[in-house]
Amino acid sequence: HTHWTAPDHARPTADGIADRVLSEGRRLKEYGLSATLFCGGGWYTDEAVAEACAELGYVDCTPRAQRPPYLPEGEAWASLAAPATVVLPSGRSLRGIPTTHSLGDLAGGLAGRDLPEVVHVYFHDTDLVNARRRALLRIVLPLLARRARVTELDALATTALVQAERVTWADVARL
Repeated sequence: HTHWTAPDHARPTADGIADRVLSEGRRLKEYGLSATLFCGGGWYTDEAVAEACAELGYVDCTPRAQRPPYLPEGEAWASLAAPATVVLPSGRSLRGIPTTHSLGDLAGGLAGRDLPEVVHVYFHDTDLVNARRRALLRIVLPLLARRARVTELDALATTALVQAERVTWADVARL
């Protein structure tokens, strides 16, 4: 995912975020790279960013199944419980696969046997250098692999989004 401001500050502090998504996406294409997935740092998105992602043909993984607990009230984020096609105000469609679990959420879900059909776990590279987080990764990911079919996000986008529910941006955008 992109950190909008700095390596240690994921949410944006300036305007023009959608323009940045478009220019960086186009730049990747100029270099022959075909990005297919997008995730906004700090779970930030807004209508303009969603429109930029749709224009670039990305599958957006920014929506969360639950509100990030650290976000102050009034901060923009997006919510999806399952893969869906989001119909944007422009009429464009944006395919979305929600990020459903942090490592801690996954541990709780595995213990309670309460997991959705699609589980998309996130963690940061910094989790690999922290002994406790690394140990948690070594426990929960193999447990999840025993209970679910492991796949890549691009493959999931090809299969799960074919028959996915269509929702409007107004149903996804949150403050």
